[in-house]
Amino acid sequence: MSKIRKIKYKRTTDILMVFSALTFEQEVELIWRQRWSLMTFLYVIVRYVGMGWVVMNILIYAPTISMTDTCCLIINDALGWMSDVVNIILGVIMIARLHAMYQRSRKVLIFLVVIFMAIRIANVVMVAIITMRSSAEEFVLSGTYQCMFDSGGCSTFLDSVTWILDTVWEVVALCLAVWIAVKHFRELRQHSTRGVVGDCFTVLMKTHASYFVSFLAISCFQIGFISPTVSAAPYSYSLGAQIYGGFAQIFQFVELFVLGPRLILGVREYHAELVANSDMATAMTSIAFQEHVHVSTSS
Repeated sequence: MSKIRKIKYKRTTDILMVFSALTFEQEVELIWRQRWSLMTFLYVIVRYVGMGWVVMNILIYAPTISMTDTCCLIINDALGWMSDVVNIILGVIMIARLHAMYQRSRKVLIFLVVIFMAIRIANVVMVAIITMRSSAEEFVLSGTYQCMFDSGGCSTFLDSVTWILDTVWEVVALCLAVWIAVKHFRELRQHSTRGVVGDCFTVLMKTHASYFVSFLAISCFQIGFISPTVSAAPYSYSLGAQIYGGFAQIFQFVELFVLGPRLILGVREYHAELVANSDMATAMTSIAFQEHVHVSTSS
């Protein structure tokens, strides 16, 4: 079991390192060298909270690190709240994208904010209940240290409900994005044009689709924990359950801290290419999260 834990946090660390290496140059050019805005601030939070998330997972799952029961519980609670905060930030980013895609429609904005706030408030209440009922204890097994957690009988159910509500939000967001994108593509086809707006919607839908697929995968894994086959003892401590939980954690990391930041970075990358290759970059202003992205094009 300790071997599975090692593989789990090692794979998560590997994903973070690879993503950081692949996007470092883009990040410097498109984030750090640009004028700071709300989206820049949100990107930085999501991007670098991921590093803290990995460090906490290493501390809590590394079999060679000994911690007190209180430390185990604090880190476990921090991981839960950290994921919830990042989901809120990604929701704000999604609202900004959809608001721009719908040409800053006030009705769409109110609709999105009302649904999002209702779901987030319900989730915060359930996460608070889970946190209050959680307990932790460190065991020493064959010379290794393992934190074991107990969240009470209904906590697994509450956690699954939070993921169901999150899935409802993501499905609503995806449906709205697909509907407006199809509408724009049909209009462009009728006029036999594509242009900047068509390419922009393509970029938006590609980043949205990859994010949604990853979210759907982690949501299915998390909702699966409600099954007695997975959550009931002694299976919950078996090798199969550990592998299942490991995949769930890896998918969650990818969704939150890899594909989440790509929602912003992908649009900025397209905007930078547009500035470098065309005089039509101003048409992207309303899509690029209502901010001006200044990219140096001098050789």
